[in-house]
Amino acid sequence: MAAPMKLSCWGGDWGLPSLHPESLTVMAYAKFSGAPLTVNTINNSWSTPKDVPVLISEDTVISQPAKILNFLRKQVCCSQKIGFLYLLHTFWVEAENYCSVTKPWFASRIPFPLSLYLPGKMSREALNRIVLTRGGPPLYSLTEVEAQIYRDAKECLNLLSKRLGTSQFFFGNTPTTLDAFVFGFLAPVYKVCFPRVQLQEHLKQLTNLCRFCDDILTCYFKLTITDEGRKLCILKEIN
Repeated sequence: MAAPMKLSCWGGDWGLPSLHPESLTVMAYAKFSGAPLTVNTINNSWSTPKDVPVLISEDTVISQPAKILNFLRKQVCCSQKIGFLYLLHTFWVEAENYCSVTKPWFASRIPFPLSLYLPGKMSREALNRIVLTRGGPPLYSLTEVEAQIYRDAKECLNLLSKRLGTSQFFFGNTPTTLDAFVFGFLAPVYKVCFPRVQLQEHLKQLTNLCRFCDDILTCYFKLTITDEGRKLCILKEIN
């Protein structure tokens, strides 16, 4: 029997087991594969790891989802980069989303006074990563980079929807690493009640991808699609 493992990751909300896409990816794959994994959610802890998620197996400590999934002997999804950049921008760079959702959510789970500093640091690091990855000719301004990220993400969704078709998973009836990565990056776009998510409207038109996310949440995480996050969205709309 495989040795038990412990995963440290950010916790969840809006009916998701984690709001952090990379943590969600690893959690989904662990569910798919039946890996003996204990999840330790970060909640107001002074010992927050620098790189999350972190997998501990006996004396081995592994960070970054690609390395974790490689440790679990699976192939890394090639579409990770586009989804990751889009979600970095949505969570940490888009000003309205960051101020009204991301910053207060993460700050509430980080002890004072780090709660005053770490969210801003994470936002700056996200912006730097986006600019370093996609900046430069022919995209010189942040506005141009943002527009290109959105176009790439929308095209990626269309291709994923076409590839999934009417199947339960991308390669038939059994989930793979690809399904874990796609779920990890689609579910936050689909579920989190951000004030501004350009891609959310487009995603909700691709009903097979929405069904894909709902099925995984229901079957593997025992969560229903009528979650507390949806109630919060309704309350927000009323107010």
